[in-house]
Amino acid sequence: MDIQPVETTLYSLSDAPPAPVGDGERRDGERHMTLYRVGSILVDDRRELCLIKNISAGGMMIRLYCSIRDGTPVTVELKSGQPIRGRISWTRDQNAGIAFDQPIDVIDILSTSMDGPRPRMPRIETNCHTTLREGSNVVRAEACDISQGGLKVRTETLFQQGAEVIVTLPGLEPQRGIACWSDSGFAGITFNRLLPLGELVAWLHEQRETQRSAS
Repeated sequence: MDIQPVETTLYSLSDAPPAPVGDGERRDGERHMTLYRVGSILVDDRRELCLIKNISAGGMMIRLYCSIRDGTPVTVELKSGQPIRGRISWTRDQNAGIAFDQPIDVIDILSTSMDGPRPRMPRIETNCHTTLREGSNVVRAEACDISQGGLKVRTETLFQQGAEVIVTLPGLEPQRGIACWSDSGFAGITFNRLLPLGELVAWLHEQRETQRSAS
């Protein structure tokens, strides 16, 4: 399909800091547009801009535009007036991992980020089974990430662009949507209506507790 999937800042419910991307995983920008959230980090007495690729309770993965050694203490600004302290835990090419000194509440950060108009809604990493129904065909898939406006799934089924589907996730009402892209074992679904913020946040709380119980 010709529609190009969009890669945005990914929020994770995991307590662990993001790990380096493996050599065999997809490189940035391959068949994807990137719209990562812009952030800033304080190193010593200077401020540097960065692109925030992944945020979890324990840390974040960023794209750097300067050289910083492993172990360097930094302060990250996710929200105005709320600095978060941490250290550079690894660097690879232009990417770096930051381990926070204290865990943050990712869902609180998300609630603030999604409250009000934004050019794109944040994506939240998830790991649960879902079903996609197109007409009389029902496909089981793995939900990879979700936003108020849609869902990314892992599936070998190739959906035609514009196909009307019904998405069923455990704990949420079935959502009608449109298949907007399908590529390399993944597909993107755009919901016909935005998920209400309160409904999505409540569902994320349940998912986080489920993940912690399973670990």
